[in-house]
Amino acid sequence: MKNISVLVDTNVLLDWSMPRSEFYDVADKIMQLCFGGKLDGCIAAHSFSNMFYILRKNHSVEGRRDILKLLCAEFEVVDIGLEKILLALADKQTADFEDALQIQCAIAKNADYIVTRNIKDFANSVIPPILPSDFLAILEKEES
Repeated sequence: MKNISVLVDTNVLLDWSMPRSEFYDVADKIMQLCFGGKLDGCIAAHSFSNMFYILRKNHSVEGRRDILKLLCAEFEVVDIGLEKILLALADKQTADFEDALQIQCAIAKNADYIVTRNIKDFANSVIPPILPSDFLAILEKEES
């Protein structure tokens, strides 16, 4: 399998870290491939502040810090400096600013895919969005 680069969207990270039972198994497979170095995974920097806030429902402050530290150790974190912010603000085809930032981070990383459960939110992205289950199916096909 070639070295595939993916930006893992916040919803997939939350499926894994909360864990959201309906989506956990597929998210965990994606995460394990990234942890094992079989995928070149990256995370947009702003996902961390969003996750720290959302994870309060399931994890203590220390637990949240541990999860985010693990992600920092295992993934490339793509910064969201001024240039990406301005490009995201100029993106009139992407209604959600947070998604526009994700797209800019994926572009900066030159990712092959954005792994997300919200395909429609990335409909106009130059980096193709893909459902986690569809992405795993592609990987399985490549390995055969």
